[in-house]
Amino acid sequence: MHLEKIPFVGTLLAAGADDTVFDILLLLGPLVIVLITILGRTSLTVLLAVAYTSVFVGYIAYKSMATTESKT
Repeated sequence: MHLEKIPFVGTLLAAGADDTVFDILLLLGPLVIVLITILGRTSLTVLLAVAYTSVFVGYIAYKSMATTESKT
């Protein structure tokens, strides 16, 4: 099964950048929020939020450095 074939997800992927990791992180964000809402604030959900945010920020930093280095 390809993500592009899912109705709502396919539209988002077509409109976004050609970066699969970034697209997946964007799609996981709302799922993380829903999961935290359902489970409540526990050490597990706080760890999940910190991990998601760290990966997201780390990936953005990595891509910005890779883009900057390729231009020089």
